[in-house]
Amino acid sequence: MTDTAPAAREDALHVGRPHRELLDQVLDRWSLGVLGELCERPCRFAELRRALPPVTQKSLTATLRRLERNGVVERQVLGTRPLAVQYRITPLGKTLREPVDALLAWADVQMPRIEAARRAYDDALDA
Repeated sequence: MTDTAPAAREDALHVGRPHRELLDQVLDRWSLGVLGELCERPCRFAELRRALPPVTQKSLTATLRRLERNGVVERQVLGTRPLAVQYRITPLGKTLREPVDALLAWADVQMPRIEAARRAYDDALDA
């Protein structure tokens, strides 16, 4: 009996569960903004809130915890009174800059085609 499934290509895109989970956590709505701010300088929580006005305290806290868990952000308790916490990007986090910049550059170039495809899709639904 022969296998009727197409042969797997070595260069086929495969995004396994661990990769998908990581990408969901570092490329979500608030993570890119947080990473963009922390690439420039370490920030305290309130500074990040001001830099990303629409984010809620709960969402920012969850985002920072996810990024810290994945090793791309570190949380540093400052020995001040009152107690303060500062966040900074880790060396591992800095390695995200190049692929994220490449993805954003691709989006900039392709956005007219993407918008045209969206319009065509929406128009077909309305017809």
